[in-house]
Amino acid sequence: MFHKLLIANRGEIAVRIIRACNDLGIKSVAIYSKADRDSLHVKMADEAYKVSDDPLQGYLNPQKIIDIALASRAEAIHPGYGFLAENADFAKMVEEAGLTWIGPKSEVIAKMGDKNEARKLMIKNGIPVVPGTENIADVQEAIQFAQKYGYPVIVKATSGGGGRGLRVAYNEKELVEGVDACRREAMAFFKDDSVFVEKYVENPKHIEFQILADNYGNIIHLGERDCSIQRRHQKLLEIAPSPSMSDDLRKRMGAVAVAAAKAAKYTNAGTVEFLVDEEKNFYFMEMNTRIQVEHCITEEVTGVDLVVRQIRIAAGEILELDQTDINFRGFSIEARINAEDVFNDFKPNPGKITAYYPALGPNVRVDSAVFKDYTIPPHYDSMIAKLIVRGASYDLAVRKLRRALNEFTIRGVKTTIEFLKNITNDKDFKKGDFDTSYLENKIESLLPEIEKDPKDLAAAIAAAIAAKYGF
Repeated sequence: MFHKLLIANRGEIAVRIIRACNDLGIKSVAIYSKADRDSLHVKMADEAYKVSDDPLQGYLNPQKIIDIALASRAEAIHPGYGFLAENADFAKMVEEAGLTWIGPKSEVIAKMGDKNEARKLMIKNGIPVVPGTENIADVQEAIQFAQKYGYPVIVKATSGGGGRGLRVAYNEKELVEGVDACRREAMAFFKDDSVFVEKYVENPKHIEFQILADNYGNIIHLGERDCSIQRRHQKLLEIAPSPSMSDDLRKRMGAVAVAAAKAAKYTNAGTVEFLVDEEKNFYFMEMNTRIQVEHCITEEVTGVDLVVRQIRIAAGEILELDQTDINFRGFSIEARINAEDVFNDFKPNPGKITAYYPALGPNVRVDSAVFKDYTIPPHYDSMIAKLIVRGASYDLAVRKLRRALNEFTIRGVKTTIEFLKNITNDKDFKKGDFDTSYLENKIESLLPEIEKDPKDLAAAIAAAIAAKYGF
């Protein structure tokens, strides 16, 4: 086992990895930007080193991170999610520096990170994929594909991820605009403007299977997560297992997910993502070569600590779990709490947290890196907490989530808590009846009432009294 591990990340996932290190008796090394000097992951780590004054560039500087790892005598690097987590070049640099990368091999990250190469690999191994092109040379190729397969189609950045570099087109005008927009966004975020086109599966369910694979050919899946409730391709709520999944479909999709991992020669933790249409046909979408934000709900229903398993596998341990060892304990739901203004197109709302009272109680978990008097920087993702609950049934899990959201109090910044509460009260959500169009169709009805400022309310009362009594 490792003696010391560097975490090439920040925020909630850095805290999560530090806790896993503590459980394993491993010393943790944090890195931070000037904007993060007072962050929780810096306070919790055994050692912490400033990587940059710039809020972003330090977390994106492979050589600087490796230099800190070597200077601190860390033996391994865990990339978390986001930033450089799926950067094959960084993983290769870590390997060449004599350090251990907590994740799959760099060549696997490169292969699965190129969505076209991943598609070709899946097709070669008999895994169903949505009809699509390879990287297109120009917009005319996209138009020809759409004419053959019909609209709608979706334009995707080859190196995309996290909801970036995606555009759905319902006609030729939207397709031309979408190709141009995707190229620009892909270049800005991934330094690669390659795009391809797929037939767009309308209103599917977004189902992903968690994979664990050791270095000796042992691969299992830990069931599925339903990630259909999204806004602009960003997940807001995730459920494990999916409330709409039959045992037969789970068995078939799980077998395909394991086959996909075997085809990729995958090791460590990963996620195989699928689209499932109304007829229960499923199609490989992509593979995420890292730990997922929503890994927690799989942990809750299986009892398997995925981050600890990542570290143990990278250290060379054999995965002693068999597929028959994986059983679900009820249902778990994760709600992502974001510092956003829901009345201003969900714009980020950074600032100082003046009160923070997370939910507590049986089978309630909060993964977060914020605290009272913490100032949320404006430079990073707006997610500030993950609320995870578990219940013996889907209905009980929804009820527990509603109760926990009612208890969760954050003041000083605007959050999505009230919006999430409304989702838990929606009849379709309570029935487990939703797909990726859920929020698009319901968002207006799910918005909370505008909160009145106490000062405005007092002024209104005073004005009413004055009008009544002639003051």
